[in-house]
Amino acid sequence: VFNAKTAELLSHHQVELQQKFPKEGWVEQDPKEILKSVHECVERTCEKLQQLNIDITNIKAIGVSNQRETTVVWDKTTGEPLYNAIVWLDLRTQSTVERLLKKIPGKNKSFFKFKTGLPLSTYFSAVKLRWLLDNVKEIKQAVDDGRAMFGTIDSWLIWCLTGGKNGGVHCTDVTNASRTMLFNINSLEWDPELCQFFDIPMEILPKVRSSSEIYGLMVCFLKSGALTGVPISGCLGDQSAALVGQMCFQDGQAKNTYGTGCFLLCNTGQKSVFSEHGLLTTIAYKLGRDKPVCYALEGSVAIAGAVVRWLRDNLGIVKTAQEVEKLAAEAGTSYGCYFVPAFSGLYAPYWEPSARGIICGLTQFTNKNHIAFAALEAVCFQTREILDAMNKDCGIPLNQLQVDGGMTNNKILMQLQSDILCIPVVKPSMPETTALGAAMAAGAAEGVGIWSLNPGDLTAVTCERFEPQINPEESEFRYARWKKAVMKSMGWETSEAPSNGKSE
Repeated sequence: VFNAKTAELLSHHQVELQQKFPKEGWVEQDPKEILKSVHECVERTCEKLQQLNIDITNIKAIGVSNQRETTVVWDKTTGEPLYNAIVWLDLRTQSTVERLLKKIPGKNKSFFKFKTGLPLSTYFSAVKLRWLLDNVKEIKQAVDDGRAMFGTIDSWLIWCLTGGKNGGVHCTDVTNASRTMLFNINSLEWDPELCQFFDIPMEILPKVRSSSEIYGLMVCFLKSGALTGVPISGCLGDQSAALVGQMCFQDGQAKNTYGTGCFLLCNTGQKSVFSEHGLLTTIAYKLGRDKPVCYALEGSVAIAGAVVRWLRDNLGIVKTAQEVEKLAAEAGTSYGCYFVPAFSGLYAPYWEPSARGIICGLTQFTNKNHIAFAALEAVCFQTREILDAMNKDCGIPLNQLQVDGGMTNNKILMQLQSDILCIPVVKPSMPETTALGAAMAAGAAEGVGIWSLNPGDLTAVTCERFEPQINPEESEFRYARWKKAVMKSMGWETSEAPSNGKSE
């Protein structure tokens, strides 16, 4: 909860969601658990506000932000999900992608680039939805019966929070729609040709709205009932929300968010710029029904914070994510060890689904501290690859990088990032810019009007700066070694190999 005049964070609560890995490369979440976590966060945040003697009837608008591409299909008559949500970095659709590629002249991954801004990849929602229609009987049946609704997580939440099966609103915003591969980013409409290509019935798709308007009113579940009737009036995919929260409203302003993955977005204004270097063209925001749409170039890295989680949960070399910083600090260097965390293949700028994670350059001297350091360095090298691609596409090198997200609390990581990019890294004192962006969009909506987005009215944010501390030659040397490691990670997986040594 933010103060609309000062953008000050008043209260918050967060819950870690469980990811399920039913098979290798599969990543799922329970849509009902996601909804329950939202209920819990709202409930607890309101309790905290009351402890601060803030009247919760002062909450005037609600914004929604979500991990994009994650795909859910539910039954509009029962309100129940028909399958777990398939998470953005899930890889089960590799064979679906290969099958679809055969339908494209010359198997060109970028065939739909000028309509969607995206390459054909396991990453985007259309292929996940295609997989669900092909493999889950209940979903196929629900579509045939006219009971199915598709959405990304924002659509699922807005539908549930505005009444669900009793009149819930089925909508999404332009930023989330632009990540499905079914949306034309020029006409701002679902594209019949794309829906036909993926063989997806248009009647299951949500209505597309701007990122800042009243979608519906909260049907409340709080014990106190205090939020009943409050408008839900902001909706942005998480990376767009962070761009808004970082106040990157001018052409050429960029931010990098360090979450599960890493996402660098550069505002390109009212014109869509198409990348020659593996970046995506995406919708940055459309802050009102009558406002212009703004575009962004985006570089996506699948594994950032997830590598720290992997060191904790899979290798068990740390008990908490915070310990990674401590181990890395003890090492002070990776001692020639390089870690390419291509657990879900490589995203930008390679789009290479056949890559897999590798740790190389190991010697008898290497220990867990070096591996922890190499893991943090990997996040920084991946960001550098994207920044290089962005500089080539835009022709204007960034003179500093604005950063946000949970991992920016790691000071070693932020210093490393500045060293590897050879430019300053600037972090706002309040790292939750994704939530802030959603709140700004909600507060600025027509009919709410309590948050001004005029640059003159925006509060200057206090920041922490990290300046480069190593010489550029050393930075270049390490980066070149990293590139060599990336090459070794590619072409590892082939679709011919029987999975797990067993035939399916």
